[in-house]
Amino acid sequence: MEDGHPFIDCYAVLQVDPRCSARQLEVAYRQLAKMYHPDHPETADLERFNNITEAYSLLRNPDKRSIYNTLYTHKTGYSFAPKETPRTEGMAAISDANMHGSILLYLYRKRRECARHPGVGTYDILRNLDCSEDHFEFHAWYLRKKGFIEHTEDGQYAITVEGVDHVIAMSQTAEKTLRITQWDDAEPEHWTAREAATVQ
Repeated sequence: MEDGHPFIDCYAVLQVDPRCSARQLEVAYRQLAKMYHPDHPETADLERFNNITEAYSLLRNPDKRSIYNTLYTHKTGYSFAPKETPRTEGMAAISDANMHGSILLYLYRKRRECARHPGVGTYDILRNLDCSEDHFEFHAWYLRKKGFIEHTEDGQYAITVEGVDHVIAMSQTAEKTLRITQWDDAEPEHWTAREAATVQ
């Protein structure tokens, strides 16, 4: 497959999914080998039988299969990474939402502390918020599209008016939630008029 030999898709030869188990691999091999074996005149195909045997011989060995999978990914672009389930996708979305809030709050503080120079470089954001560069590209794209952040003249990031309003709204919601949690065990008649109005 390397060193001048053409790449062979062993999974296609055996008609299995690249993530198949060793048992599924064996079952597929036995069925195909039986079908194309020279002893079966109706379906015999010696070349195909040999290809199936060679593919199975390679993939049945865990070490050889691991090495082959690396080549397979390189040649086909297929990813052997576990697919995200709806739950893990949901957790990722929650994590993204939290990071969006953290970025906005960080930029809000910067503009509030130094209104004339509110810009923050990408490196500072990544370092202070422990965010990877790849993930930050997604967050920056989203926040720009929402109008919450913008690029300054020197290419840094700064929060916009809409972004400031969003941070204030988030803070008010968080405070309201905290108060409701604190008052959860208290009787309503003991609330002040202002407290009652806050949780309406």
